[in-house]
Amino acid sequence: MSDNSPPISHHFVTITDPRADNSAHKLIDIIMISICAVLAGADSFVDIADFGNARESWLRNFLELPHGIPSEDTVARVFALLDPKELQTAFADWIRSVVTLTGLKVVAIDGKTNRRTFGGKTKDGFSKALHLVSAFATANGVSLGQVATDQKSNEITAIPELLKLLDLKGCLVTTDAMGCQGDIAADIIARGGDYLLAVKGNQGNLYGDIKAVFANTIIPRDVNVTEDKGHGRIDKRTCEVITGPAVFESVRHNNNWVGLHTIVKVTAERTVTSTGETRQSTESRYYICSDEEPTAQRLQQAVREHWGVENNLHWTIDMAFREDESRIRTGNAPSNMAVLRHIALNIIRQDKTRKVGVKASRLKAGWSTDYLEKLLGLVMA
Repeated sequence: MSDNSPPISHHFVTITDPRADNSAHKLIDIIMISICAVLAGADSFVDIADFGNARESWLRNFLELPHGIPSEDTVARVFALLDPKELQTAFADWIRSVVTLTGLKVVAIDGKTNRRTFGGKTKDGFSKALHLVSAFATANGVSLGQVATDQKSNEITAIPELLKLLDLKGCLVTTDAMGCQGDIAADIIARGGDYLLAVKGNQGNLYGDIKAVFANTIIPRDVNVTEDKGHGRIDKRTCEVITGPAVFESVRHNNNWVGLHTIVKVTAERTVTSTGETRQSTESRYYICSDEEPTAQRLQQAVREHWGVENNLHWTIDMAFREDESRIRTGNAPSNMAVLRHIALNIIRQDKTRKVGVKASRLKAGWSTDYLEKLLGLVMA
């Protein structure tokens, strides 16, 4: 690795090369070519190889490339064999070194299925579509890590693996109802964080008890109300927070929830007026929380920030990187390519001077090596 190598490369040099020792192309060269290519608009292994050939002289400024640019088949084979856990760990290590969480320090954990990745050959037949569980720092707009669910499992088993990658000190971790599990809550507390977990019917007694507590109007609570208007629609959200003895006395099986201190109810009322007709709807959602000094305003904001992961991560990855159109299916390649997309998204979002979207930034990086160097933090001789 050259002295001019970008700082990010130092976090990936320890990844185990799954090939024989006499491989022609260095693993770190393949990884760095791929990161640069995805930044510059590449969405497939063919694109990565084409980028490498087009930018070979530039890449030689910081990569050794002893046998030139690897072929499309070589890149595809490496990422199909590469251990996703090692790549994800290196990614999380890099993020911890460059990102300082700000704001409420809400870490939203949410899953996404890559729709066209099903059908890849495995030792058991054919694979299901890849389902990734990601951790997203809502205030910073960056992905902190991601883990693929096992082919025969679901998010409940993937979330603990994802938590191992994260530094949760001072963070409020939010999940949907799938993540509302006693072991997950305990793991978050053990790692120095607090939790805000959605509760639905999958936690029958807990869900019923929380509803009963909020139905008792005598119990004191903190309340925060927000209202948004626009385009013929009014959205009113009321957040109610109950803490202390009312929680411990009324919620059964409280001992199963390490750190449980607070219960939360958020009621969303929507009024839509169109062509002279007014329609109204109301929905209430419930949460458990370990925050010992909560306010309704803080938890109202945290709930809203959690759902921002859909637009700010999942939607962006689909629109700017065409993830749902990707047909990469072989071995570990779908998981590893997803990590490359998250790396590229985070790098682009570190550019606070940009005035265009993520897709346009990728195009610019493909057109201009000066801009690509800026994104990578390079200073070329």
